[in-house]
Amino acid sequence: MNENKTAGLLIIGNEILSGRTQDANIRFLATRLGELGIPLREVRIIPDIARTIVETVAEMRARYDHLFTTGGIGPTHDDITSACIAEAFGVPWEKHGPSMALLGAHYGEGNFNEARQRMATLPRGAVPIPNPVSVAPGFTIGNVHVMAGIPRVMQAMFEELAPSLERGLPVTQAAVHAVGIAEGDLAAGLGAIQDAHPALDLGSYPFERPDGRRGAALVAKGTDAAAVSQAHEAMLSLIRSLGFEPVEGEALP
Repeated sequence: MNENKTAGLLIIGNEILSGRTQDANIRFLATRLGELGIPLREVRIIPDIARTIVETVAEMRARYDHLFTTGGIGPTHDDITSACIAEAFGVPWEKHGPSMALLGAHYGEGNFNEARQRMATLPRGAVPIPNPVSVAPGFTIGNVHVMAGIPRVMQAMFEELAPSLERGLPVTQAAVHAVGIAEGDLAAGLGAIQDAHPALDLGSYPFERPDGRRGAALVAKGTDAAAVSQAHEAMLSLIRSLGFEPVEGEALP
């Protein structure tokens, strides 16, 4: 295990910002990156505007050990992510021989048109990320990993990429909840637990079930498994001290 790296996620697409499409990738990537010991520290959503993409990529790749992007690598006019990544790195955007051959074989003679060839056009020096779902690759250049926006394609690409990522200590989690308890009752005690474990990420999350019952869940996350275990015990004790019976895990419906 190595010292934990950090990650940022850049979601690119007008359809996300307009509300037409709901992003389904953040939770998957946050969870999987946590399992690999590469905690996700920031998520940004930006439009399909070339200057915005170039400037944001340049900024975020300098801030984090890994920058993951989703969206904008298809065959249409607004799929400009790949070309913008090339500009951000100051390299040509050019047809990638092996990817051209792969997609050419996939689509067949007469169907591998100019639009589809855009999906085989990569920044010079990029390493393709295989796509076992729909063939068209993502790619890595430097510390930037460029993937599709379609969730099942993105997830397949990530699993192809994951073995090559340098791992750190995995993020572990403990959660407890109680019906009838309120966040305001928990605030002081949870603050004390946070003070005792400053390296952990502690949070309280209210919930309401379909039958109208309300309550709150407490969650501790971190790379120090022993500290997470200690915080877990302290959260159980806190709930009991307030006269409620804690239940292990998240507050499912």
